[in-house]
Formats: sequence, structure tokens, C-alpha cells
Amino acid sequence: MRNPVLNRRKMLLGTSALGLSAVGLSACAGGPLRTPVKLFQLSPKSTFPDGLPETSRQLIIEQPTAAAGLRTPRIAVVRSRLRLEYFADANWIDDAPAMVQTLIVESFEATQKIVSVGRESIGLRADYQLKTELREFQAETTSDGGFQAHTRLNIKLVKMPQRTIVDASDFESVLPAKTNNIDDIIEAFDDALGSVLKRMVAWTMPRIV
Repeated sequence: MRNPVLNRRKMLLGTSALGLSAVGLSACAGGPLRTPVKLFQLSPKSTFPDGLPETSRQLIIEQPTAAAGLRTPRIAVVRSRLRLEYFADANWIDDAPAMVQTLIVESFEATQKIVSVGRESIGLRADYQLKTELREFQAETTSDGGFQAHTRLNIKLVKMPQRTIVDASDFESVLPAKTNNIDDIIEAFDDALGSVLKRMVAWTMPRIV
């Protein structure tokens, strides 16, 4: 008399072996290879207007808030007014708000006019806090079939520890890419964000002296 448990175990083993063989054959046969994702970073601003004042105040840079579609390392592209997409094989090196926060800090440091500036996470006892919102950070198609980089930061300067808003402003830049090549699109991003960072730093420094 056949053992039903043993027969069932043999069937399961046979099925598993068949499955492994199928996987192995698939792996050996191979499919279309996916193009590796390119990682891109942007540069902080390093040149500023003459006469930028020095300050001994301590400044904290909060990570920018952003809509969910921008809180990602994926590089956003808008081809129509109501649809947000992403480039398939290109990413930022970090989530966009975290990357922009780092560039803001490094831009202030590059002035050599302020010593105490950093992220909120380092525990700096701040005199001022810079709250930012990343409202635009995407490539957009243009009427001639090209691309442009659109960056926009809204900022609020907050006096600590009172937590009162001293001033607020909005900085925006839209610059065309030379070609539709992703490297040229990133170059346009770098120039557009650089323009925003330069004006933001020049606006902030006299207000925290």
C-alpha cells in the first residue's frame, strides 16, 4: 500500500525542483539588460555680491518641505500641466529636499562670512532658523520640444527662541537646457538652483547681522 504522505512529499519535491529549474533556465537565458541608473548631484553656490556682511549669529537650516512628488531621489519632469513624471534612468544622489538642504548649508559656508551654520539635526543653539519650502524642482518641456529646469524656494527667516517670523521671500529661476540630453538638463538644474541659492544667501545675511 502506498504511503500518501510520502507520495505527497515526492510531489512537492518534484514541483520545487521544477520551479528551480525554470528559474535557472530563465537566469541562464537572460532577459534584456536594464540600463544602470545615473546618479546626479548639484553644486553649492560659491560666488556672492561684494560687501556681503559678516555675522556672528548662529543659523539653523531646516530641511525644505515639499510636495510628495518631490520628496524622492527621482528627477521630476512635467510634460503636461496636470501630470508629474520622472526620468527613467536618472536619479539625484539623495531625496531632493535633503540634497537642497545640504547645498543651502554649503552655500552659506562658502561666503566665509558666517561660522555657525548647520542643519537642525546637529543641535546648534540657533539665533535664527531658516524655514524653506521647495515649491518647484522639476524639468519642464517647452513649446519647441526642449526642456527647461524650474526651481523655486519659499523661505521664512525665524528669530529664536521667540519663533517669530522676521521676514519672508520667494526665489525662483527657470533656465533652458542646451539639449535634451540628461547631462545638459542637469546642468540647467545646477544653474537654476545656483541662481536661487545666490539670491537667498544675499537676502538672508544682512537680516541676521
